[in-house]
Amino acid sequence: MNFAVPKYLTTVTFFIGFMMLSTTGTSLVLFPPKDIAGMLRNDTESINSTSTDYGHIVREFPAAVFNPTSPNDIASLILFSNNNSDEPFVVAARGQGHSVRGQDLAPEGVVINMTALSSGSRIVVSESPSLGSYADVGGEQLWIDVLHATLDHGLTPVSWTDYLYLSVGGTLSNAGISGQTFRFGPQISNVYELDVVTGKGDFITCSSTKKPKLFYAVLGGLGQFGIITRARIALQPAPNRAKWVRLLYSNFSAFSSDQELLISTSGKMERDGFDYVEGLLLMQQGPLDLSFYPVADQPRIASLVNQYGIVYTIEVVKYYDDSTKDTVDKVVEKLTKRLSFVPGFMFEKDVSYEEFLDRVRNEEKMLQSLGLWDIAHPWMNLFVPKSRISDFDSGVFKDILLKQKVPAALTLIYPVNRDK
Repeated sequence: MNFAVPKYLTTVTFFIGFMMLSTTGTSLVLFPPKDIAGMLRNDTESINSTSTDYGHIVREFPAAVFNPTSPNDIASLILFSNNNSDEPFVVAARGQGHSVRGQDLAPEGVVINMTALSSGSRIVVSESPSLGSYADVGGEQLWIDVLHATLDHGLTPVSWTDYLYLSVGGTLSNAGISGQTFRFGPQISNVYELDVVTGKGDFITCSSTKKPKLFYAVLGGLGQFGIITRARIALQPAPNRAKWVRLLYSNFSAFSSDQELLISTSGKMERDGFDYVEGLLLMQQGPLDLSFYPVADQPRIASLVNQYGIVYTIEVVKYYDDSTKDTVDKVVEKLTKRLSFVPGFMFEKDVSYEEFLDRVRNEEKMLQSLGLWDIAHPWMNLFVPKSRISDFDSGVFKDILLKQKVPAALTLIYPVNRDK
């Protein structure tokens, strides 16, 4: 595992009324306002826990960690940084630390521990004539908690990420992409309003009609235009269960054509189409995760992978509830009947809606038990135009990963509609 080695170690000492930050060759004395001085921490545990992220590739030590009790505290910290007599110090908001290249680190600066805002009710479900159902959610809240809180009202957000133990502010600062994106767009396309603390320390409420430039800059803005402290998220009625299907392909052209067919029809016919469309690779050099499939079928799936080197998997889901439980099987049969997967290699599960959305959690627990979760996680997301996706398959999947026997770990591939 490779880490960026810090050029020096930072030791921090607190004195009454001011903070002294000492580093090799430098010394910086700060006088934080009384209202936020007690929220700054520089103990070893706080510093070390915020010196790296999920990627475990970059390591940078902050001078302190800030634990706000309200968005106003965050504004006060940023104003303090801007008014520092020497120069503004680096400030980085951190939710679950799920960046992979150190984006939420603050070398020699201050990391804002957004989870400190979690006290009290920060998920409120409401309804209005103009918006319908929505939830006002603190930026520090986890999507899994948003799911639980909205399900209590029979409601759910419409667009998700594959992993739910991420903060709302974190995914909305990126995009929030998953298998529902082809229909509803990413999570950032399903937000009505934001509360934001800007780089000037201003606390601003914005939307598509109120300060729209700030609204659209912050959504997907990688935290560079403001810190999200609240988001108003669109909701819809929640289903009860999910038909979860995987179909295996030996031919990339058939695989990609069928995926494109599914998002074109499902996007237009919500009632009769699939609600979720993704795809993934099973590769000969492994690691080969067959845990989704029945144990009795795993040997023949492994044989198929060995025969072709790469097996392409379409993963689709159809949600249903009591009103559609008698017709859901016919809908799935109709949608899969015209697809060109390898005959006999269609596999299905029937699970609760929550179990499907929270599916990655069990994989995380397994990796944690094996000591494989807190390791380097290089991860890349790419948007490839439809006209070049076949070249990507031949040039990357086959000529690089397969021929050079590069362990690929998890590789997802699925289309989204450009107009979403």
